[in-house]
Amino acid sequence: MSELDELFDDANGALALGELEEAAALYRRCVEIDPDFFDGWHALGMALLKLDKYKEAIGCGLKAVTLRPNDLLAWTSLSQMYVRDSNIPEAESAKANARILSLGGKVVRDT
Repeated sequence: MSELDELFDDANGALALGELEEAAALYRRCVEIDPDFFDGWHALGMALLKLDKYKEAIGCGLKAVTLRPNDLLAWTSLSQMYVRDSNIPEAESAKANARILSLGGKVVRDT
């Protein structure tokens, strides 16, 4: 098992135990090791959202949808982050992308 996998597992364990600060710190280390680690960015964003760190969570959510623009869960999560930050226009935009994906469409076409 790689260092990244171990850190991610430890972060998930901390999250499951409700240790949000510890989970966020471990997820942050994951994305420092691999800046293109989608699962790390998504999980970090959700942990930060639970910690009421909305702006930082949104940054992670934006990184996640940049890495995987056709990921339904990433857009749904980003929409939730914007809602919690009271940014309804951006929340609606992210929700619209999630809706496109839920109907089988694509936000970004494969090239």
